[in-house]
This record gives sequence, C-alpha cells and structure tokens, in this order.
Amino acid sequence: MDITKTLSGIHLNAALSLPLYLQIVTALTVKIQDCTLPAGSKLPPERELSRLLGVSRTTVINAYSLLEERGLVSTRVGSGTFVSSEPAATGSPSPTMPWEQLFTPGYKAPLSSIMRSIIASPTADDTISMAAGMPDPAFYPVDMIHALLDSRRHSLDLADLGLIATEGYLPLRRSIAAWQSRLGKTASPEQILVVSGSQQGLFLIVKSFIEPRDYVILESPTYLGAIQVLEAAGARLLCLPSAGKLDLEIFEDYLIRYRPKFFYTMADFQNPTGRVMSLSDRQELIRLAARHRLTIIEDDPYSLLYYGSPPPPSLKQLDTYGGVIHIGTFSKTLFPGLRTGWVHAAAPVINRLAQEKQYVDLHSHNLAQLILHTCLEEDALTPHLAKVRREYKKRRNAMAAAIRKYCSPTMDFDLAEGGLYLWGRLTPAILPTELLRQAATLGISFVPGDAFYAHGAVSHEIRLCFATHDEERLSEGIRRLGRALAATGAAAATSVSPAAAGRPII
Repeated sequence: MDITKTLSGIHLNAALSLPLYLQIVTALTVKIQDCTLPAGSKLPPERELSRLLGVSRTTVINAYSLLEERGLVSTRVGSGTFVSSEPAATGSPSPTMPWEQLFTPGYKAPLSSIMRSIIASPTADDTISMAAGMPDPAFYPVDMIHALLDSRRHSLDLADLGLIATEGYLPLRRSIAAWQSRLGKTASPEQILVVSGSQQGLFLIVKSFIEPRDYVILESPTYLGAIQVLEAAGARLLCLPSAGKLDLEIFEDYLIRYRPKFFYTMADFQNPTGRVMSLSDRQELIRLAARHRLTIIEDDPYSLLYYGSPPPPSLKQLDTYGGVIHIGTFSKTLFPGLRTGWVHAAAPVINRLAQEKQYVDLHSHNLAQLILHTCLEEDALTPHLAKVRREYKKRRNAMAAAIRKYCSPTMDFDLAEGGLYLWGRLTPAILPTELLRQAATLGISFVPGDAFYAHGAVSHEIRLCFATHDEERLSEGIRRLGRALAATGAAAATSVSPAAAGRPII
C-alpha cells in the first residue's frame, strides 16, 4: 500500500482557526476509522510527513503525539509509528464531540507536556528513572510528622479545617516569616502568600505582571516550567547566554533596549545546570536592577540542599530597593505531595497575587499548612535537612564516580555543590533524543537538554537526577547509560544521514 499517495491528499488550511496539527489529527483519524489506513499500517516518519504536507516537523510530532494519546497509533522504538490494531472509536455509531474545535488556543511546543509526562508516567520495577527531580520517598519524614501532629491533636482548632484566608493559614505565614527572617530574608506575615507549590506561585506572578508581547529576561538554559508559563502568557523571552558567569553587559543592554517586566532566575543550584550565581554577580545584579527599577523573580527550591558550604546570600537578602520577589517551596526538602510553597514579596504584590489566586483556588490545602506550621514551630526541619544533605551528597558522589567510570569520554559534567541534578555534556555526534530512545530500551530515563532552552535551541546536554535512588541503583543506571552512549555513538558514526528524531520517551 502506497501510504504516501494516500496522505498526499490531505489538504491543510493555515487560515483556519483550528491549528495545523489538529487538522492533521482530524484527517488521519478519518482515514484510520474508515480503514483507508488499515490496522498495522506504518505511517511516514515525522520528517517525511512534514515535507509531504509542507509543515514543520514540530507540527507532525504534535499530531502523532495526540493520535497516540487517543489510542489510534502506537510508536515502536526503533521501528516507527503504526496504526493501532484496534483503533479507538472504530465502528462507533455515535458521533463524538468536536472538543479540539471548542477549546481556546493553547500553548503547544514540542516538549510542552514533558513535565506532566515525567511525573505521571508509570515505570516498571527494573526501570531506573533519573528524569524527575523527586526526593527519595525513603526520606519522607512521615514518622516525624505523625509524632508532631499526635502531640498537637488535643489543641487542634476545628475551625482551622474550614475555609481560611486566601493568603494562607495565618500561623503558618507567621512561622514562615520568622523562619525566613532567621535566614536573613527579613519578612512579615503580610509579605507572605502561601501557594499550592512554587509552580503556582510562578504562575500567579506571571498572571499578575505579564501581558502578551512583554519582555522577560531569563538564563539559558533554565527551568522548563518557567519557560512554559512565560511562553503560554505570550511573553517575549530575552535569553542570557549559557556561561558560568552572569553576562551583566548583555543584561544591562536588555534593560536599556527592551525595558523588560522582570528577570527570572534560580541563583542557587540552578535547575538544570546546578550552577550557583557568585556573590559579586548578585551584588552587581541588584545594583543594576535598583537603577532600572527592574523586578527580579528569585525561584529558590534548592538553596537549603547544599553539600559543602552554604551558597552566598540570596538576592532577597541583598535587596536594597524592594524589587525582589522570592519563591520558596517545601517540595524538595520534605516531600512533593505537600504541594505547598510560598511567595515573599512587598505587601502590594502579595495582595495582587492573592486576588489572582482566589480565581484558581480559594486557599491552599489546610492540613498541609497545619503540618508545615508545626514543623517550623518545633524546628523539626533542621535535623531533617541535615539528614538529607548527608545522604544526597553520597548519591551525588556515587553518580559522579559512575559517570567517570562508564561514560567517559563521550560525556562530561561539573560536580554540582547542591540541588538534585548533574548536567551532562555529550560529544557533538550524540543527540540527546536519540540517546533517550536507546536508553529506554535499557530501562533508564533522563531529560534531554533541549527542554531547558527557549526558542527551540538544539542541545547536546542531558539532566540527571541523583536524589531518587540509592548509590547502588544509581551506579547501575549510569552503567546502562554508558551502554546507551556507546550504542548511540556507534549508530551516529555509521549513519549516512541523520535519522528522524522521534518524541522523547520519558
């Protein structure tokens, strides 16, 4: 069967409100359900279909991905994309709702769903995931929390389990403010907003500050979640080149030329690179921001997870003009399921963010806030942090030793002094997406570096999380990664033309 001739009859119209990838999905769905494309048919590689239809490869990737979500096609690693043996809805007598035509236009990028995939994808027992930035469940302080709550059960005010202020449970806001003040970030309860995880805090900030076509400065690479929420809001991203030192000359040029709304940064143990901004760069950054009245968003999930000396004073500590908005979270230090973080900012900012938050949820989870207030009030976080710093340092060192043993010379890295990740740099001949395909067959996963760059930059880097598994399992995972590197490098050396890169398998 000549699939190319069958698909060449698909006509796309860029003038329609329906995105091109959904037009492809609709056309292929019809051909699958009327058996023009019978079960088992092999569809063209993404690159070939993009040429045939005159669209970008990204458009085809998105179309194939949605068809796979709907059960109409399946991807076989190393073989391609095939029509499923039992296509969904085949022979269904009832018409289906045209949901995709009813939705408002949404943000869609090649790796737009990678965060959800990393978190939600089930893994087999023999799979070693180094993808998600997940603390080890073995270190979740369940016994500590149980004991704290048990000691407080007779003094629990049942009213605290009802509706509370959108800004958060007042005792928790007080304890966070006191704790932050002890760490040098002077705060009052009126300057604290409790949020359902730091990602919600970032979303509320973007919702409050950014209009379509506003400029924002960020580092490149940087946290994937920040790129996604900014692009979804229609922001124009000004990227600082990747380097060990902040390029303040380009930064000031951006300030003068574009007057951006804010600068987003992770100063301590950045996700994904693990870099720490130097004290001199922090001081100069604050000086420039104060002169230009630039807002700085300091995203700070990792500063307490240091494995040697603590990082330099935070940007919030150095803030001389009141323009730093600090985002914190308990997800990396206690456990992610608490879904509780906070924003520390000037009172007018907190008031505006609270207004936006009430449209999303009236307030964050009561019980989680009660737990965290008790932890802070009893200073239970201090011994727990000492434990996880000690254990994660061992795991970082085990992963680093395994990389040196199994992955040299095709990958090198800098030893992160804190956080949860090592940032691996591959030789130019190896593409992370191809490496990920090979790694999946060996039961390991990671995040390709492309995900952390705005504007679709091509990366030869990968992010590896060392926190989730013990030293022995990490060493085995890196041993498998070394095998995948060797196989991918050999394939690249013998390939006449680059293979069509497929969707990452997370």
